Amino acid sequence: MDKQLAEVESIACDICRKEVPVSEATIPEAVDYVVHFCGLACYEKWQKESETSDK
Repeated sequence: MDKQLAEVESIACDICRKEVPVSEATIPEAVDYVVHFCGLACYEKWQKESETSDK
């Protein structure tokens, strides 16, 4: 019996560019865009960089 692998849609983390399944990505929404992260470490790095760029 042949097993076909289901294609999993993936997206790149906006910080490290690691490919992660869309269903696993953290997706904080902002007013005009959506940002994807592979995990909490990349999210925290993005948050710190955003705070710095806002100043």
